[in-house]
Amino acid sequence: MTSDIRKLPNGFGRLWTAQTVSSLGDGVTHAALPLLALTLTRDPMALAFVTAAGTLPWLIFGVLGGALVDRWDRRRTMRVADTARAVLLAIPAAAAGLDVLSVPLLAAAAFLLGLGGLFFDTAATAYLPDLLGRDPALLERANSRLRGAQTAMSGFAGPPAGSALLALGRAVPLLTDAVSFLLSALLVRTLPAMPRPVPETRESLLRQARAGASYVFRDRLLLGLALRPAVGNIAFLAVETVLALFAHDRLGTGTYGFGLLLTAEATGGLLGAGIASSLGRRLGTGTALTCTAAVEGLAVLGLAAAPNPYAAGLALAVCGAGMGATMVLGPSLRQAIVPAHLMGRVASTSRMLAMCAAPVGAFLGGWLATTCDIRTPLYAAAGLLLAMTAVTASMTSDRRIEAALRTAAPAAGPEHPASEEPAQEGAPG
Repeated sequence: MTSDIRKLPNGFGRLWTAQTVSSLGDGVTHAALPLLALTLTRDPMALAFVTAAGTLPWLIFGVLGGALVDRWDRRRTMRVADTARAVLLAIPAAAAGLDVLSVPLLAAAAFLLGLGGLFFDTAATAYLPDLLGRDPALLERANSRLRGAQTAMSGFAGPPAGSALLALGRAVPLLTDAVSFLLSALLVRTLPAMPRPVPETRESLLRQARAGASYVFRDRLLLGLALRPAVGNIAFLAVETVLALFAHDRLGTGTYGFGLLLTAEATGGLLGAGIASSLGRRLGTGTALTCTAAVEGLAVLGLAAAPNPYAAGLALAVCGAGMGATMVLGPSLRQAIVPAHLMGRVASTSRMLAMCAAPVGAFLGGWLATTCDIRTPLYAAAGLLLAMTAVTASMTSDRRIEAALRTAAPAAGPEHPASEEPAQEGAPG
């Protein structure tokens, strides 16, 4: 363990701390936001509207945002995004304090927070491989630590804190998240500067964005890695949209109990992130990704059939473990094989596919709960996850992954600096 830590540069520790602090605030809001919405309405479609609003920026600005990140200084982008989100949260906090909070205001805040998250997440994803010299083993270890901390804070510690803080006042959880963003911005400012991967160019922003999207869609491995979270988000947002209502009406949990269910999911996610590297080594990355996807589908099926909060918590923990491992292995592989000059655009394209699928899942969950039964969205989500596992298994096979890593290996060394501009942008041959 010590040798692994020594191999990671000092800058990674500051990046890890910044994201850990911010994730704690996100966990507080993650639990508080649906509970705040429940104080305003019991309409599943209205709840779905709030949930979906945070994902819409990826639909509208996703690929263009990645192209901008590939032009801008990534460290500065992260800092500005965090600062803006801290200021933004003051608006719904003030509305809650003045007792004028509404569903449209919550949805607008979720949308703008999602826009800030688009730029921060894309810049952080593109910054990490530059910081670590694009070393696949270091990327996997770093992503395991980042994912583990994010899961522990946003899921394990944050939700119970969010539920407890909400009892102190509707504005308190929002202000707590705002403080976390400010602390993160201060830490990001101390990170080492990295060269911009793309020098000044006469190419239009739209053309550069199109090149990044083309790179994903023309490569079966990258497309498979992008489709898994896209289909997964349809399923998971269908579940998330009705989870608070399901827990309250069918499982008999209160506000604190709902926070504990989210904590159970986060506990599994922490375990999954911790064992992801071991799974990849023992099974092969492709086989491991297929297994974790199957585990997620079966776990959601168990959640749908859960007769009590304890069985539901166990199902969420197993699902979280599958998600945690997947979200370490997939991004680490992508960061290792994608050229630096395209990293922002490829990351944003992949994330855009996932996030654009989320509103579909949110409204699907709300519609199925309204027209059928509160458990129906959960059964539908399980079916989608299991179907996705079968479809993408060959696209992310071990053989395809090994070939991509061999092709990318020469570009990972210092003789290929991040600021190099290739003669032509496109999909890998």
